[in-house]
Amino acid sequence: MEKGVEAAKLKAAATYNAAADHFDDAPLAFWDRYGRRTVERLDLAEGALVLDVGCGSGASALPAAERVGAAGRVIGVDLAEGLLRLGRVKAHERGFGNIEFRCGDMSALAFEDGLFDAVVCVFAIFFVPDMERQVARLWRLVRPGGRLAITTWGPRMFEPGSSAWWAAVQQVRPDLLPAVNPWERITTPDALRQLLADAGVAEADITAEDGRQELRSPDDWWTVVLGSGYRWTVNQMDDEVIERVRAANLKPLWKNRVTSIETNVIYAVAKKS
Repeated sequence: MEKGVEAAKLKAAATYNAAADHFDDAPLAFWDRYGRRTVERLDLAEGALVLDVGCGSGASALPAAERVGAAGRVIGVDLAEGLLRLGRVKAHERGFGNIEFRCGDMSALAFEDGLFDAVVCVFAIFFVPDMERQVARLWRLVRPGGRLAITTWGPRMFEPGSSAWWAAVQQVRPDLLPAVNPWERITTPDALRQLLADAGVAEADITAEDGRQELRSPDDWWTVVLGSGYRWTVNQMDDEVIERVRAANLKPLWKNRVTSIETNVIYAVAKKS
């Protein structure tokens, strides 16, 4: 079990270090959009101390730093140093001296319980095998009166691009098809509510939001593939196979004149009494 957990961490780090070269491209604007909307739900006060786990390149950490002001502080933690470098550059460009990006594992955080006014986890909770245990860990870090925010994908993530992608992979490299996608376990409000309850978070405000990411052309979908979790699968292929998969993936999207993909999300915010 321990070897499997470590392998999953290495896979996640390798995936998003590779994806860093496209992570902030325009077709992936949904990262910033939903990170910002998550922070808006927290009603952060100036001077607050915030932890953002799975922070990526700062989609939620940077808006949080803006909200808490110079008297506050934000710590962003992620396994992918490539994404953290992007976040540091953006923080410097915006003149934020109140934010720190650390390379680290959210399942091994060395912070004392009750330290943070808010703990944020956007599109990352499903990267750990034991999500209940991880949510419980994050909840312990929240001070009384503080908040925990978890945002995850809703149903039909990236459709119709995603179905076309996996159909192309199955056609060319069926050995790379995953047995299960971990985020699929919590793609409904009830499922996310149950996860929180099982972790000891009895009450939470949970909101489902339908969304779409506009594409200038189906070629933008391939940029999403390269800048997201699909990148790991791409990196298992040689150049000739990548081109075959790309062609098979984009063919139905061009045929159907696809101009957007679904980016439905679910927000959960819990306040500790």
